[in-house]
Amino acid sequence: MLARLASATPWGVDARSVLIEVDVRNGRPWIEILGLSGASARESRERVRAALRSSGFELRGKTVVVNLAPLDLRKEPGHLDLGVALALLSALGKVPAEALGGRLVCGELGLDGAMRPVRGALALAELAASEGLPELIVPTANASEAGALGGVRVIPVRSLSEAVDHLLARSVIPAAPALEPLEPVNSRLDLSEVRGNEIAKRALELAAAGSHNLLMIGPPGSGKTMLARRLPGILPPLSRPQQVAVTKIHSRVGEQPPTGLITQPPFRCPHPSVSTAGLLGGGPHPRPGELSLAHGGVLFLDELPEFRRDALSSLRQPLEEGEVAVVRSCARVQFPASFILLAAMAPCPCGHLGDPRHECRCTPQLVERYRSRIFQPLLERIDIHVEVPPLSLLDLKGPPGETSAEVAQRVLRAREAQQERFGGTCSTPTNAAMSEEGVLRHAVPDTHALRLLDTAFERLKLSARGVARILRVARTIADLDGIDEIRSAHVAEAIGWAHVHRPRAGATA
Repeated sequence: MLARLASATPWGVDARSVLIEVDVRNGRPWIEILGLSGASARESRERVRAALRSSGFELRGKTVVVNLAPLDLRKEPGHLDLGVALALLSALGKVPAEALGGRLVCGELGLDGAMRPVRGALALAELAASEGLPELIVPTANASEAGALGGVRVIPVRSLSEAVDHLLARSVIPAAPALEPLEPVNSRLDLSEVRGNEIAKRALELAAAGSHNLLMIGPPGSGKTMLARRLPGILPPLSRPQQVAVTKIHSRVGEQPPTGLITQPPFRCPHPSVSTAGLLGGGPHPRPGELSLAHGGVLFLDELPEFRRDALSSLRQPLEEGEVAVVRSCARVQFPASFILLAAMAPCPCGHLGDPRHECRCTPQLVERYRSRIFQPLLERIDIHVEVPPLSLLDLKGPPGETSAEVAQRVLRAREAQQERFGGTCSTPTNAAMSEEGVLRHAVPDTHALRLLDTAFERLKLSARGVARILRVARTIADLDGIDEIRSAHVAEAIGWAHVHRPRAGATA
């Protein structure tokens, strides 16, 4: 007897349909699985056989052939265990064939028949909705995540036996309600806790308002990391499409399934020893890396020169295109990767160049070698450079500054102005993402500002890319001021952010 059932397997951050076909006939007790590699097929076969036996179903005197179509699609077998078991029971006559229709089934089976969570449940719900399947059966641990999307009945099952009882209507399981959105991870980190560093705080506000990349340069203990971890707290909450995209990414790689849509911008801080694959993503079944996990939020690279050069060079394309392409011999997978790059570094190897309280003993050659670890094309894609000087005792004793909520209000108003300007399109949502044509259209300086920009172009030997970068930042400054035109004060401040004058090696002041 032949049975068919709809299932799915992850593909990037999305899911692909898999048709499970099972044929059962009398013969030698055996299960043959087509469409999986040798090791994966053996493991899946043993899991399904043990789960069926533990649930009270026997396969004595039956030869079973399982076909997972399409055959050329690389599949993750754990997602298909429950579907294979249910289709097999239907082929044995234990479950009516009509009970399998209109359902997408995914879940990993334990040897005792218990259900174990899978990754990418939100993508499974999206696929079920797009395929017109009104019901999705998943492990209980995945139900709240899958149900957060809406539009599909999500049935949580704890075991193979529960799934069979539901299909036979012996014990119908109600659809799982979605849980509340996740609490903000950075809700307790407030900008008012940072004393001093007003210039650096201004740089953070500009980065948040226009989604500009930011580089902080300062000695150890100046507060760079403290500032960086408070940037997500002044970013606007994620929009609904962003929530779905971010949750899908984190669900794909997370050890624990999300318990609802992620509503706050993520903050990722990989260690400098991270590999290129760790940043970009990859693996036999390609999974997102740190760049994609930072999608919609912040990627913080502390001690920037300590990162591998090939890892840093891999940032250039994602910074320009907002996505990562992982190419394998069998396929090409794309992961979203639109984020604010926030980097921090010391001015020299010892970290005390320009520090009045510590002597720097680094030679000019050593300083130059240290800075040359960051290749120029990456620096050209960082709109804002700011020096973070060491704090004095007077700074530490000073009153608290503005709260994150106060700064976030200004950032939100600036973002709303940009949404109105760009028509709410996803292609150019912020000033930092403006194309060259967009700069010529939306970032035109007035007469005095244009004269100032001409002077800077000659004296600072700016490139065309450098001019466009200054105008993007100036557009953000004007948005924060609530002004439609770009004035000379806006251009002057933008020039200051683009060109930081560092002290010479050996200087102490």
